[in-house]
Amino acid sequence: MTDGPAAGMDARIDLVVSDADTAIALGSGDVGVLGTPRVVALVEEAACAAIAGTLPEDRTTVGAHIDMKHLAPSPVGSTVTGVATLTEVDGKLLHFHIEAVMGADVVAVGNHLRAIVRRDAFSG
Repeated sequence: MTDGPAAGMDARIDLVVSDADTAIALGSGDVGVLGTPRVVALVEEAACAAIAGTLPEDRTTVGAHIDMKHLAPSPVGSTVTGVATLTEVDGKLLHFHIEAVMGADVVAVGNHLRAIVRRDAFSG
């Protein structure tokens, strides 16, 4: 564990778009390109990776808000990279700038908020 999350931490996660990632498969549309729900999951995964190992073991983060524009289609077989950069730590709130890129093309862009919570609050 480090001293905790700090502004500037970032991570990149690659995804090769498969049929399971399409809007058709996810029920979010009727076209065979990367679905918006999968883009959201990809950038959330990057946000989690950006701060991995920085919290005490009894803490984790949960997604609290996402504001994202999905700007361009990504066909099956393309590689899309989810990028998350921690821009601000405000107590228990972590603010991220998020992007999804396909080569030089921006596929999606926005902001994501994660909240630090006690792990045991989510155990049943």
